Amino acid sequence: MSQQQWIKTTCPYCGTGCGVEAKVASNGAVEVRGDASHPANRGLLCSKGSALGETVIKQGRLEHAYIKGHQESLDKALSYVASRFSQTIAEHGPESVAFYVSGQLLTEDYYVANKLIKGFIGCSNIDSNSRLCMSSAVAGHKRAFGEDIVPGSYEDLEHAQLVTLVGSNLAWCHPIVYQRLKRAKQANPNLKVVVIDPRRTDSCDIADLHLPLNGGSDVALFNGLLAYLSEHGKLDSDYIAQFTEGFEAAVASAVEDAGDLAALATTCGLEPEALLRFFQLFANNERCVTVFSQGVNQSSQGVDKVNAIINSHLATGKLGKLGASAFSITGQPNAMGGREVGALSNLLAGHLDYKPEHLEALSGFWNTSNLSQKPGHKAVDLFDKVAKGEIKAIWIMGTNPAVSLPESAKIREALLSCPMVVVSDCIAETDTTRYADVLLPAAGWGERDGTVTNSERMLSRQRAFVEAQGDTKPDWYLLSQVAQKMGFAEAFSYTSSADIFSEHAALSGLLAESGERLFNISELSGKDQQAFDAIEPQRWPVSKQGSDNRSLFSDGRFSTTSGKAQLIAVTNQATKQGTSDAFPLVLNTGRMRDQWHTMTRTGLAAQLTSHSSEPLLEVNSQDAANQGLCDNSIVSLSSNVGQLKVRIQVSEGQKAGHVFMPIHWTEQYSSDGLVSQVVDSSVDPLSGQPESKYTPVKLAAWEYASEAVLLTAKPLTKAQCQALPADYWVKQGLADGFLYRLADGSTPVELAAKLKGFLMSQTKLQSLDFADPIKQNFRSALVIEGELFSSFSVAAKGELNASSWLESLLQQPMSDNIRRGVLAGTSPAPDLGKIVCSCHQVREQTISDVISEHACESAEQVGKHCKAGTNCGSCVPEIKRMIKTVTME
Repeated sequence: MSQQQWIKTTCPYCGTGCGVEAKVASNGAVEVRGDASHPANRGLLCSKGSALGETVIKQGRLEHAYIKGHQESLDKALSYVASRFSQTIAEHGPESVAFYVSGQLLTEDYYVANKLIKGFIGCSNIDSNSRLCMSSAVAGHKRAFGEDIVPGSYEDLEHAQLVTLVGSNLAWCHPIVYQRLKRAKQANPNLKVVVIDPRRTDSCDIADLHLPLNGGSDVALFNGLLAYLSEHGKLDSDYIAQFTEGFEAAVASAVEDAGDLAALATTCGLEPEALLRFFQLFANNERCVTVFSQGVNQSSQGVDKVNAIINSHLATGKLGKLGASAFSITGQPNAMGGREVGALSNLLAGHLDYKPEHLEALSGFWNTSNLSQKPGHKAVDLFDKVAKGEIKAIWIMGTNPAVSLPESAKIREALLSCPMVVVSDCIAETDTTRYADVLLPAAGWGERDGTVTNSERMLSRQRAFVEAQGDTKPDWYLLSQVAQKMGFAEAFSYTSSADIFSEHAALSGLLAESGERLFNISELSGKDQQAFDAIEPQRWPVSKQGSDNRSLFSDGRFSTTSGKAQLIAVTNQATKQGTSDAFPLVLNTGRMRDQWHTMTRTGLAAQLTSHSSEPLLEVNSQDAANQGLCDNSIVSLSSNVGQLKVRIQVSEGQKAGHVFMPIHWTEQYSSDGLVSQVVDSSVDPLSGQPESKYTPVKLAAWEYASEAVLLTAKPLTKAQCQALPADYWVKQGLADGFLYRLADGSTPVELAAKLKGFLMSQTKLQSLDFADPIKQNFRSALVIEGELFSSFSVAAKGELNASSWLESLLQQPMSDNIRRGVLAGTSPAPDLGKIVCSCHQVREQTISDVISEHACESAEQVGKHCKAGTNCGSCVPEIKRMIKTVTME
């Protein structure tokens, strides 16, 4: 599909749903730019989106099917999957099989998976990794509104008087939405922003108030808000009477739970004055938007947190109008699409529920007599059933549960013991693919064609612009072929994603005359390929009249049985696992600025790896001092379920008693960076969502004597990484090679000898060596035909020099200047430090020099001189901190 024209598609990362334009250049490289016509981003892209072109490459792709490690034809592999699933069902019943799917799938993939297992296999054991990020919001929406509805849109941010971010580092996790909020605040200085988060994140850069509450205390905080509103006469009594139910019980519970301000401040770990200021801001502003994300959802009381937030909006009528909404911002690009089709075990399809009239209607629509009649197992429980041998065949699509689910050691044991594990993915080597009996090559971004839905209900097209590699096929095709081979050919005779979308759209109109559901895109059904290709971004519900659907529930009509919204009485509950003398600290987990999920895609883009090249555990200085731990040292982190080693970063932005670690590193990129191995598998009893934000842990010093950096032209294989002569390693992709950071208990001279022996055993190399036994510095450059193939530098713990300058030296002619620099451990050119601005590849020292030379007092001034911070703006808070540091020197 080589061409020079720009193709409109959408970004495959977060739930913002940015429009992207992509094309294949004459040299075969993929170029991307923001789609200025797309309402979600208006032409802007974040650092990850801007680097998408780097990820459309052959490196690491799964291009062919494999059975038991042997390459086979795709048809043979699909026949084998169909046979094994059919055999398992025949011998053990439909409950013995399961699908585990992903918010990375397109809606059409999701739809076919859900239809096959629920409608024709006859069980509901399909769950999505959206269980890990959005299921508490889904349950909270259904309790309050009667349907999983995000009532607002991004435009609310531009019309609000108060925007509150709760458990959301919007600046890093949804950068384009954050920039939209930032511009709204610049245009309207009266707009107030409150950030509620135990960490002081970069989102606080525009905050008027930061509330670093104790982890797990959100219900108490929002109950306190509701109690305050009631006490001070700040309720909308007419709205409550006309459009809601449950107010009396909800407010009584709130007053009893959190009516005493001083006690509430203690519970939340906040100053009473700060709480009061937030309450007053919410009470005295008519247009309030509360944006909440994983800090709310990923909790054993996540659903109650969601409803506590919604309660305050319903009690004040601050919902269903422009600038007033409780806004759940979605983590993945198509988590919303998966919820629409029903690809969670407790959902049915098309916002239908397991009610007799819905089951009857769906059975007729799908023309099946085998429709599942009850919900299936949620993610954590589903893999427990795999471990117990009750689920004997599982198909995992586009996700990496060996990394992402809590207590990952248990997940790996479950997969290892399962008789039949099928994995369809576009990446060959992940922590999950190693457990697959069958690997199926799935089409990746740029090869797939279909639809996605973002956080604001905006349906957009994702279009193909490159030829599919090898035998890769869309997930819907793989599923349809298996369904046909299992005997369901008539129901799965799809020839395109347009066929599937048309059926999905038609299903959304099922029972529409009842008025029970707002989700309805049936006006888009019946489109041929040309019309499907021409679909423009649009929010649902879709109507013939094209009515304004930015704010739903504006008429006060909800999807509940009574037609009224429900306030839910909630009380603050202790977390499932509490801190103790044995585990005194609270572990919080989350995303970094330039990485995504388990780095299978972002890890391919060298420009995204420099800002955070190693997993770091953020620790408050007081906690570090109490443990006698030094900044940048490697420590042991343990919980009641696991242990790992990680480097710490002392950070005053981290609340005392709490630590933070990113989720991205896996066995592909580190020896011990997998945070899920220490995260407890406690879940919310209603949503089944794991408590990834609150795990009691302890820190201890790890005794190691030496550190090293290893530079290689080619990546080490998995076996080679396991054979590395170091107890700790982390891999970083570079533009022309790979950098490994190592640490070990052996002395520097011992580690240097082991490293040299390890590298010399791999291939025939010429070795150039330097040794300083007194300072314990050892360096070697390994050369092939005059070019640097690899090098390493070893030093005592804490004495290793900066290594960013090494990144540019691979596979260059080994000049005398480079040789001297490598062996001396010093850069032949100035070392510019780590990358701060990923979009424009601007490094730390360049920014510092600009600040000094031009006396810059703002990030905008810095940007004029070196372009840093002028694209997505995610690095602007860091540039501001650098300005403060440089001007103080």
